Amino acid sequence: MVLRGLLNSAALVVLYYQLPITGARNAAAIALLLVGLLVFAGLVVWQVRAILRSEYPAVRAAQALAAAIPLFLLLFASAYLVIASAQPEAFTEPLSKTNALYFTITVFATVGFGDIAPKAEAARVAAMVQMLADLVVVGLVVRVIVGAARTGRQQQSAAGNAGAGADRAPGDPES
Repeated sequence: MVLRGLLNSAALVVLYYQLPITGARNAAAIALLLVGLLVFAGLVVWQVRAILRSEYPAVRAAQALAAAIPLFLLLFASAYLVIASAQPEAFTEPLSKTNALYFTITVFATVGFGDIAPKAEAARVAAMVQMLADLVVVGLVVRVIVGAARTGRQQQSAAGNAGAGADRAPGDPES
């Protein structure tokens, strides 16, 4: 499962670099971002359900984070790339796919080196949306996924205890 999580992350990065993202307008960036965030939310819901049913919920939770976080970051990198393509002056320097991903990760990590900064209003709005969404991802999504793993373990433990009790005859002492 860990290998699957790494492969999912790698596949998302390869897809990001292979898809023709540039050439659209700011409206396309907003649509891409909104649809992508809906897909992200659906992925998180699906992953939480899978964690709760998993035989190894902690491993499944790690796999879920390995899929969800890169998808989230690549969505914003794609949106920044579309904005920079439509408005070359939107950022302090031209954005390649790597520069867009770099900027996205510096915002996510709250590092903000300052070498790339949004100048145009659309780019600043996208960065503000990312900052707020980052707080939700770190504060809520990670907590929900970790909580699902904990609940999955508790359910397994309860099922194991119930199964062990079913093997005893009535009146037998617990061991």
